[in-house]
Amino acid sequence: MSTPDAPPPPPPPPAPPSGGRELGVLVVDDDFMVASIHSRFVERAVGFRVVGVVATGEGALAEVERLTPDLVLLDVHLPDVDGIEVLRRLRAAGNDVGVVMVTAAREADTVRAAVAGGAAHYLVKPFEADDLLWRLEAFRAARAALEGAVRPAQEQIDAAFAPGGRTSPAPLPKGLSRETAGTVLAALDGGAERSAAECAELVGVSRVSARRYLEHFVADGQALVRLQYGGSGRPERRYRRA
Repeated sequence: MSTPDAPPPPPPPPAPPSGGRELGVLVVDDDFMVASIHSRFVERAVGFRVVGVVATGEGALAEVERLTPDLVLLDVHLPDVDGIEVLRRLRAAGNDVGVVMVTAAREADTVRAAVAGGAAHYLVKPFEADDLLWRLEAFRAARAALEGAVRPAQEQIDAAFAPGGRTSPAPLPKGLSRETAGTVLAALDGGAERSAAECAELVGVSRVSARRYLEHFVADGQALVRLQYGGSGRPERRYRRA
């Protein structure tokens, strides 16, 4: 009696963007269940991983010092030191770790204090995974814009500042997913210029799907495209970050 074929192994997890390391995220929230949900959201983002979860402001300061994360998801309402004070203390100590305020607080003074403290984004609870994912993508893009640059050009500086200025992601065309979009866009990080076929191979989607995402990013202003001529065939479309 023949045995059924074994199911194929699951595909490997996507590699960090442009072959770089994953960005570590510290989640700070005094509600255990909320912190767990936010941690799961982060783990869905390509190129990010949760390195710690704490429930207090003092704990956040200690873990930032110990773990040196790249990004902190920071609640405002904490049982000891509020998130704005944590942000101020980090900056006063010369720590430029990325901070995304993740909170139910929406008072104008609190938002202004977060901006003055150098928070990259301010996300009001409750929110969906996509609301956080595109902000993580924007944070990564801003970091990538200056990687390896001692004296960055104006366009690199603009790219470092531009992602934080967006208030909402452009809607994706029907049939495209926000998670796959983030993975495709990440393939252009670090100044890479790629064709749709190259992106498709990196991400694990079809060339047609990759091109749909890439053309969306061009229309949205997040990517640029140029035609590369060579041989007798049609010119190749090459994409890079805007």
